[in-house]
Amino acid sequence: MTPVHASAATLTRLFRAAPVIVAVVAALTLSGCGTGAAPVVLKVAHNGSVNHPYQAGFERFKEVVEAETNGAVQVQIFENGQLGTEEEASIMVKLGALAASAASAGGGLGPFVPAAEAVNLPLIFRDMEPFYRGLDGAPGERVAAAAAEQLDTMVLGWWFSGVLNTWNEVRPVRTPDDLAGLKIRVMGTPVLVEAFQALGTQATPMSFGELYSALEQGVVDGAESDHVDLLYERFYEVTKYVSLTEHMYLAAGLVFSRKLFGQLTPEAQQAVLLAGHEATVAQRAAMEVATLEALAILHERGDLEFIEVDRSLFQARVLEVYRNNAVRVGGMEVIDEIVGY
Repeated sequence: MTPVHASAATLTRLFRAAPVIVAVVAALTLSGCGTGAAPVVLKVAHNGSVNHPYQAGFERFKEVVEAETNGAVQVQIFENGQLGTEEEASIMVKLGALAASAASAGGGLGPFVPAAEAVNLPLIFRDMEPFYRGLDGAPGERVAAAAAEQLDTMVLGWWFSGVLNTWNEVRPVRTPDDLAGLKIRVMGTPVLVEAFQALGTQATPMSFGELYSALEQGVVDGAESDHVDLLYERFYEVTKYVSLTEHMYLAAGLVFSRKLFGQLTPEAQQAVLLAGHEATVAQRAAMEVATLEALAILHERGDLEFIEVDRSLFQARVLEVYRNNAVRVGGMEVIDEIVGY
């Protein structure tokens, strides 16, 4: 699910309310800690539906935590952005008002952890194998360390949030030149906005929830998304041409509050760490299956024209974005390392 960004006013209100939020939620969440009278309750949140692979990941997390602690620790899942946007959820995890959330590198981590932008660079991953190797290796560890320092969160695992492709209603896009002048809705992460500008589009960040109506009304000509959102958000009704640019393999961190983790018993901490690993395996598998199923259904429907592209042509246009953001993400050596995976 593509992230929706919080306004500055919303974030300000959250920070002002932080002492009250933390005091109330932490008291409710950890009221049973050490007393034996009541279970510890960990609240987790994501912005997908109950049918989204995020839900599958959190259901596995819940299952493992509760089994490993014999019910002494229980998990409550809040889906569909019930508790706020990705950015707001990240802040609540930082403050200890939430135990965990699914924080995409673009929406949940990028605004707070500049190092996360390294894995948001367009066309930096060739396919799924280097994507997973990079996240499970040094690049992922580097972003996790930065998240611990700047967001006070632990990354229990890196989830797969889909492969983004570019689509529009106006014309087939086979080369970067075909994108010239198109108004394309993009995620608000700065490197992606810059990349689509470099490709010649009018890159237009907007709320994901506003996208369908914006397409209907011609405010934008197209957008970028994975196949799952293309199907389940019914964007196939308001677009025509899907170019398989595969310009972003979107990572999402399963982030856990260090504040709350420190208040758990050693046994509960081990259960959380194990559950994080198991949840990551389950979520990745669910997302891979959902992606293939969604693509098959879209082909069967016949509403869309899928267009193969030469990705190297697009990558050549965005190399300047790599150079422009090198310092921000830790240097060109960091970028070269990721490319090398």
